Amino acid sequence: MLRVDVLGPIRVEHDGRPVRLGPRLVELLAVLLVEAGSAVPADRIVELLWGDPAPEAARATLRSHVSHLRRALAPATGPRQPPILVTTGLGAGSAYRLDLPPDAVDADRFQRRCAEARRLLAADESDLIERAVALLTEALALWRGPAFAEVADRPFTLAHVARLDSARRTARRGHAEALSALGRWAEAIDGLTGLVVDDPYDETARRLLARALYADSRVDEAAEVCREGLRLLRERGLAAPELAELQREILHRRLPVGPAVAHQPKLARPSLLPPDPPHFVGRADELATARRLLDGSRRQPVTVLVSGPAGVGKTFFALRLAHLVAAGFPDGQLYVDLRGFDPTGLAMEPGEAARVFLDALAVPPSRIPATVEAQTALYRSLLADRRVLVVLDNIDDAGRARPLVPGVPGCAVIAVSRSQLPGLVAVDGARPVRLELLDRGQARRFLARRLGAERLAGQDAAVDEIIDSCARLPLALAVAAARAAIHPEFPLGSLAAELRADRGGPDLDAFAHGDTGTDVRSVLSWSRRGLTEAADRLFRLLGLPAGPDLRAEALASLAGRDVDEVRSPLRELATAHLVTEHLPGRYARHDLLRAYADELGPPDGSAGRRAAWGRLLDHYLHTALGADRLLWPNRDPLPVPPPAPGVTVLGFADRQAALAWFTAEHAGLLAAIEQAVADGLDRPAWRLSWAMANFLPRRGHRHDWERVGRAGVTVARRLGDPATVAEAHRLHGSSCVELRRFDDARADYRQALSLYHDLGDRVGQAFIYRCLGWLAEEQGELAEALRHDEQALTLFRQAGHDRGESYALNSVAWCLAQLGDHERAAAYGRRALDRLQRAGDRMGEASVWDTLGHAYRNVDAHRAVDCYRQAIARYRDLGDRMNEGFTLRRLGAALAAAGEAEAARQTWREALNILRANDHPDADRIAALL
Repeated sequence: MLRVDVLGPIRVEHDGRPVRLGPRLVELLAVLLVEAGSAVPADRIVELLWGDPAPEAARATLRSHVSHLRRALAPATGPRQPPILVTTGLGAGSAYRLDLPPDAVDADRFQRRCAEARRLLAADESDLIERAVALLTEALALWRGPAFAEVADRPFTLAHVARLDSARRTARRGHAEALSALGRWAEAIDGLTGLVVDDPYDETARRLLARALYADSRVDEAAEVCREGLRLLRERGLAAPELAELQREILHRRLPVGPAVAHQPKLARPSLLPPDPPHFVGRADELATARRLLDGSRRQPVTVLVSGPAGVGKTFFALRLAHLVAAGFPDGQLYVDLRGFDPTGLAMEPGEAARVFLDALAVPPSRIPATVEAQTALYRSLLADRRVLVVLDNIDDAGRARPLVPGVPGCAVIAVSRSQLPGLVAVDGARPVRLELLDRGQARRFLARRLGAERLAGQDAAVDEIIDSCARLPLALAVAAARAAIHPEFPLGSLAAELRADRGGPDLDAFAHGDTGTDVRSVLSWSRRGLTEAADRLFRLLGLPAGPDLRAEALASLAGRDVDEVRSPLRELATAHLVTEHLPGRYARHDLLRAYADELGPPDGSAGRRAAWGRLLDHYLHTALGADRLLWPNRDPLPVPPPAPGVTVLGFADRQAALAWFTAEHAGLLAAIEQAVADGLDRPAWRLSWAMANFLPRRGHRHDWERVGRAGVTVARRLGDPATVAEAHRLHGSSCVELRRFDDARADYRQALSLYHDLGDRVGQAFIYRCLGWLAEEQGELAEALRHDEQALTLFRQAGHDRGESYALNSVAWCLAQLGDHERAAAYGRRALDRLQRAGDRMGEASVWDTLGHAYRNVDAHRAVDCYRQAIARYRDLGDRMNEGFTLRRLGAALAAAGEAEAARQTWREALNILRANDHPDADRIAALL
């Protein structure tokens, strides 16, 4: 009998005899176990085990490993059994599937026992609880250590290991609860103590442990468990009212004793609100208006939208409001920061927020659905017939907040945004409450609350000057009050004088008409005092780049230092609140800080400014080119000189890392290009725009693609090199096609074609003819598109450009398929696929598989489905979201033609999610299909 154990170090046994596996066979077995019962493509296994690019011999080595593993898993004696490790497909399309006997894997046995135990516990009968305890005891005994111990940190097991760990923790908690329900307190205490030691912040486990200790007459220990938990949670800024109430009940000996005390409600009463702001003042009218609106939530759902400029105190207002009305929502309060205006640009998605809420409601992980739609639907259904207050902070888009609005009577939402969110008002009926600047009386009370009324007494003129300099903006007032509080010996008159000093400056004045309405130059200067020379120099460089944030490596390049040399100055600046490390290794600064630093400028003047700016552009350019080469290795390279001394260039382990870098730096790269254009740094601006020309369209950033293309044309013309101008017009024209600006695209292409013709550049002309073919196709002129693509094919052949010829073959195949000549289309496509596979061009392969799917769609729907799936797998691997969405749309049509209606609908839903997320007009066509 075969047994495979993964709940600890991986081991294989036959009839109780261990089977020795080498490290590579263990890795291969883990990959197949994670997807047991499903065929895993050989290409995927090669990439997971050897990385990308893989050694040339990797496929042959994999076949050898599979053979060894097959023999290891087969019984040594006895009647011949069906193979456990099955090979499907042939050649490049081969895949491997693990067909294990029932109960062979300990993880499966663990999960089945847990599921059966949950079913028994739901009945809430003592004899069934006893059986459930026995099942959970058996299930937990299967664990010998961390799951998949030898490969637990490998990417292909991370998600599976996390699910198993979560299931184990749920089982441990359920085991302890069941023991408590039976009055077996000592056993329950042992299990719960382990849970609390593993996660001291698990409030539910801590409450269970305290109740069990109390029931076991260990009252002092029970109170100490509560006290320690409250201390730990308080240090994290978290309130725990249920734990505090339990502590009071324990200290007053008011808990009943008996098995029933351990039962917990199926849904927890969440209390996620951050603390009530201690220095909040004013806003009495706005608070009264919002409270009246929220009072109506018993009869119908209510959403109050708190909006206003940055720094006006929206979050503090929302928290004060939430605490004032919390008693009217006895079933709990939920809070989440959606990070809509976070400097990273990485807003929290509704699915992530819904999971936060489901966790707070104590929904077991096993009950949480897989899809975002199902998760948000479960969240809303759980709030039906309950009185819960939901606070959604930092919203940038109504669509991000809408799935989190319960929409049921009894519940209310406080939504917070810099934007007025007209969609949330017009469509969802949100009631707006707009916050303006404080009035003079409120501003004075603000200062008095922070400094004390005695400090302000008799200094009316100085106080008025401070209020005027801070423009009654809470953020600016807080900075001024902090300065006065730190130095109580300073007269307020001197503080007011400092605020008046050195007024002026174009950047700060311009910003004064936006968020702050004030000059904070002098206020910010206080934070610079006491900085070391290295920290001050680095701060003065922070005004150069316009992006939202910078990695440590980018800052090192800006300063012309090694990364290790800037870490200490960065820590110093963070301590002084002159930068914020909002993510590990990523540093942001407020717009006011950037304006102030820009006004100071580098210590060595304009020459130092230009050199620092050039180093940062070099960092972006060479890192972007490296990422681009990894993502699209078959692209013709752009010749560039080596980076300047002092520049740090990042390398990437794989395509996912390269794509993640482009995604994280997207906003900063756009800002760098536009700033370089404005500063006349034409050649770096052109090169950087070229380096982004693949990433932007493939991730759906169509408008950014056009911005970058337009910038590229501007600097290329200034450079005056005809080849560069032609390439710039080609890239910009392609962005115009994507935006349906066909006349602009045609004008770009004609200019590029003319320049390439004058240069005698056949390859350049061929690329333009392919672009003209695309343009004609988008306008429905298929015969003209075919003529252009055939002309491109001829020119590529004459120039001996293999990649271009392969791509042109695919373009011709696509046009033929569109025109209904499916047999010729398939022939051209197969020729293109063979050439691209030999060249190792996965992007080209994906495109040809898509074309072949279209060629076969009206001939052999099932074959078309296979082709489309080949294309989608490659697009996903390459991170090309837009082409994935387009091919998913076509796959849905092929599935519908093959009679697989439900699969077609699911596929179209996936395509719709991708195209809607990227605001693509084709989303409407898919919605119509659905």
